[in-house]
Amino acid sequence: MITRMSHTPIWVTDMELAYDFYVNKLGFKVNTDVTMDNGFRWLTINPPQQPDLEINLMKIEAGMALTEEQATALRGLVSSGAMGAGVFHTDDCRATYAELKAKGVTFKGEPEDQFYGTEAILQDPFGNWFSMTTPKEH
Repeated sequence: MITRMSHTPIWVTDMELAYDFYVNKLGFKVNTDVTMDNGFRWLTINPPQQPDLEINLMKIEAGMALTEEQATALRGLVSSGAMGAGVFHTDDCRATYAELKAKGVTFKGEPEDQFYGTEAILQDPFGNWFSMTTPKEH
């Protein structure tokens, strides 16, 4: 029986830019930042209040996981904005929106009230997009 997920990737094209965005702008914490003998960088981060979920910032490049053809296709999908699917929770969407906007984070629009809570869609420097949501109380 599967009991939980421990790691999940976000595909990026530049590791330093990804580090700056996710750690310095969004405020994620670094779990692991190691460069292996073959040059592969294993960089995992997590939201501060969710230390048991490690997000692997995975550079899109041919090598262990991808062929050159796959890497090219994946770069195209990410940069086109086709790879959005994540949801980040926040206690106050409007305040977090203002804070992140002041740090240069790109949003697709201002926060809006939805049936599930208040949401703003943010985009990373690579084209990945995420819902940033304050869920409605039940």
